Amino acid sequence: MTASATTTRSPRVTAWRTAVFAIFATNGLGISAVISRTPTIRDELHITVAEVGVLIVAASIGAIVGLLLSSHIVHWLGGRRTIAITLSACGIGVAGIGLGAALGSYAVAWISLLVYGAASSICDVGMNVEGAGVERASGTAIMPWFHAAWSLGGVISAGLGSIAAFAGIPPVVHFAVIGAIIVASAIVATRFIPRVDPDAADEPRLTFRERMSVWLEPRTLLIGVVMLGMAFAEGSANDWLALGVHDDRHFNDGQAALAFGTFATAMTVGRILGVPLINRLGRVVSLRAAAIAALLGLALVILVPVPAVTYIAIAVWGLGASLGFPVGISAAGDEPAKAAARVSVVATLAYGAFLVGPPVIGFVGQHVGVLNALWIVFGLIVIAALAIPAARPRGRRTTPIREPRLAGCVSSSPVAPWTTRAGSRRTFRSRRGCSY
Repeated sequence: MTASATTTRSPRVTAWRTAVFAIFATNGLGISAVISRTPTIRDELHITVAEVGVLIVAASIGAIVGLLLSSHIVHWLGGRRTIAITLSACGIGVAGIGLGAALGSYAVAWISLLVYGAASSICDVGMNVEGAGVERASGTAIMPWFHAAWSLGGVISAGLGSIAAFAGIPPVVHFAVIGAIIVASAIVATRFIPRVDPDAADEPRLTFRERMSVWLEPRTLLIGVVMLGMAFAEGSANDWLALGVHDDRHFNDGQAALAFGTFATAMTVGRILGVPLINRLGRVVSLRAAAIAALLGLALVILVPVPAVTYIAIAVWGLGASLGFPVGISAAGDEPAKAAARVSVVATLAYGAFLVGPPVIGFVGQHVGVLNALWIVFGLIVIAALAIPAARPRGRRTTPIREPRLAGCVSSSPVAPWTTRAGSRRTFRSRRGCSY
C-alpha cells in the first residue's frame, strides 16, 4: 500500500471511530440526567411513588417498540440518518420531560419519556451497527470501548445532575441544556459517519421477510442468549446489589452505595481492559474468562458474609459482566448485510433481561432474600457460558474503508482501495490512475 492511500483512508476511519465514541457518550447523558433528578421531578409533578413507577414504564414501552422497529428503520434510513434523527429526538425528549415537570403536566412528562425510550433504543441499535462497522474497517475489536464511553457519559451526566440539584437549578433548565448538547452532538458527530457502510456497499438490500428471518437463525439466538445472561448479571447488580448487601449483609447506606460504586467501576475498567484481551485471545476465550469471573464473584457475594471479601467479589463480578453485551453486539454485526437486523434481535433479548429481571429478582427476593435470589442470575450466566461458541467470528473481515471510484480510474494496481485480511497475511487489490 502506498503512503498516499494510507493517509487518504486512515483519517476517515479515525473520524468515523471518534464520531461513534462521541455518539455513545452522548447517548449516555440523557437517562442519567433524568434519573439524577427523579426526586425533584416527583415533587414538581406532585405524584406518588407508584405514579413514578408508571412514569418510568413509559420509557420501557418506548424502548420495546423502538427495538422491534429498529432493524427496519436502520435498513431504510442507514446508520447515519437513523442516529441523527433519533439522537436529536432523545434530546427533545429529555427537554420535554423537564418542561412537563415545570408545567406540572404528568401527560407531557409521560409522552416525553415514551419518545425518549423509543428514540434511544433505535439510536442504540444504529450506533452499535456503526461500531461494528468501525471494527470491520479498522480490523480491531474495540466495541467494549464504545460501551465504556456510554458509561462515562452516564457518570458525567449523573455528576452534572448532582451539581444542578445542589445549586437549585430546576429540571426544565437542566434538561434543556442536556437536550441541546445531545441535539448538537447528533448534528455534528453524524457528519463524520459514512453515508453507506463501505463494507456493505455491494451487499444486496434485504426484504422485510429476510430481515425478520434472523429471528430464526440459531447462531443469532445463541448470541442473544449470551447477551441475555450477561445483561441479567449487569442489570441485577444495578437494581438490587445495594439493597441486597444492605438487608442481607447489614451494610449501612454508605457501605451499600460503595458496593454499587465498586461494581460500576469494575464494569468500566473491564470494558477498557477487555479490548486488548479480545484482540489477543479472541472473543470465545475472552467471553469464557469473563463468564467464569462473573460466576466466581457472584457466588462469593452470595455465600461469604465477610465485608472485605464481598467488595472484592463484587469487583470480580463486575469485571466478568462487563464484556458480554459489547462482544455480543460485535458478533451479531460480523456480516454487514444483516448487521442491523441481527443487532436488533440480540439487543431486544438483552434489554428483555433489563426489563424482566428486576421484578423477578424482587418477587423471589421477597421470599428468600435478595442475595439468595441472585442464584437465578448465576444459573443464567451458566446457560450463557454454554452458548459462547456461537460468538466465533464469521463472514468477511475487512479493513479499512473503500474509497469511491472516481471517473477516469482504471482497474489495475497499486493504490489499494481495500485490504483483505486472510489469517496473518494481507493482500491488496488496487486501482491505478486514480487521484484522491
